[in-house]
Amino acid sequence: MSEHSMPLQDLPCLSPRGSVLSQARRTCKRRSRGCLGEGLEMECTPTELIQQWSPLHKHQRLASKGKENDGGQFVLARRSRRKREAASYVSWDHLPDELLLRVLFYVPLKDLLRMSTVCQRWRRIALDESLWHSVDLEGLTHTGPALQQVLKTGVRMLRCPRSFVEELHFTGTGPLQIVVMDLSSSIIPTASLESIMCHCRQLEYLSLEGLQLSDNIVSSLSKNPNLLQLNLSGCSGFSAAALGDMLASCSSVEQLNIAWCDFSNDHVKSVVGCVSARLTHLNLSGYREGLTLDDVKILVTRCPHIQTLDLSDSTLLMADCFPVLKPLADLLHLSLSRCYHIHLAALTDLDTTFPGLSLLDAFGIVSGSHLSSLKKEMPRVAINSRPFSGVARPTPASGPLAHFMWGRKCRLRVQQ
Repeated sequence: MSEHSMPLQDLPCLSPRGSVLSQARRTCKRRSRGCLGEGLEMECTPTELIQQWSPLHKHQRLASKGKENDGGQFVLARRSRRKREAASYVSWDHLPDELLLRVLFYVPLKDLLRMSTVCQRWRRIALDESLWHSVDLEGLTHTGPALQQVLKTGVRMLRCPRSFVEELHFTGTGPLQIVVMDLSSSIIPTASLESIMCHCRQLEYLSLEGLQLSDNIVSSLSKNPNLLQLNLSGCSGFSAAALGDMLASCSSVEQLNIAWCDFSNDHVKSVVGCVSARLTHLNLSGYREGLTLDDVKILVTRCPHIQTLDLSDSTLLMADCFPVLKPLADLLHLSLSRCYHIHLAALTDLDTTFPGLSLLDAFGIVSGSHLSSLKKEMPRVAINSRPFSGVARPTPASGPLAHFMWGRKCRLRVQQ
């Protein structure tokens, strides 16, 4: 046994007053903190003494009292410091509706539709009626759904010619805001067209050229007292009585194109007997044996202010119609194309019969050398310079104004 060790039975009794632990506590109170290292380096230092003189643990300060400590588990979280300087940009959410409307006013149609899917607020602003004042849907392959949506926006100018419209039933409760509309040469079911026209009350310019109509559609037109120009060229499917009632109600019509319709003699008589006295431009061509000299007399008596008159393809008219037309002092444009019973010699006196005449269409009557001779005898009259009639038609056949509608351009277009 080593001389430095002591027998176990010779160790002092572990009494509270004489125990090694008690003596160590009393001794350590007198020692400075610098002497702690020597006592702790002893091999026989008790564990409790080591724990008592260990440095106190600093209490960790909770970085944040957030959601990470809600579950009872203690978690230390570090969050980014707040930015001392305010952000330099302006959020779209902070802009007022009036400013957003001004911005969206310059957005094309396709982009405007995309922006309407961002959120509820942007949808409400993107579909505001002030942005949908005028819409051109020409070139759209499936026009039905788009037309249904456009009608709900309060559109006032709608251009949709040569379009294919599927089954469409507009179920709006109030009247539409449409003032100018062009549906020329479109394929649209009659029932769908009825559901649109029955809600129109403010029409001023309308073209339904080449469409299949009905008495209900024609009767709906009579509810538009401000109608100024009406193009029903090539239409069919309505009675003479409905046509007469509509023309009598629309007393403000100034231009009427009702050429080449599926008309009987009764239809022609309804036109000449009920058309507005304010009429200045009329296309009544294509009625071969349906238009008589008596009809022309009634027309001249009822509408003395006509400036443009197209009676082409009226095979019953002869030179004796010129004295009947003479009271039309404002006549500027006369079309008698393919009126084969009018002799060439009778045309040479038209410049004296109508002093204000500037345009004469005589296709099928005058051609070749006869045309040159007639132009020399009537130098102030342009002969055969207008192969197509422009009465009440919304757009010319070609040229830079092909996408215009009665001289107005739509803001929103499918094809820019």
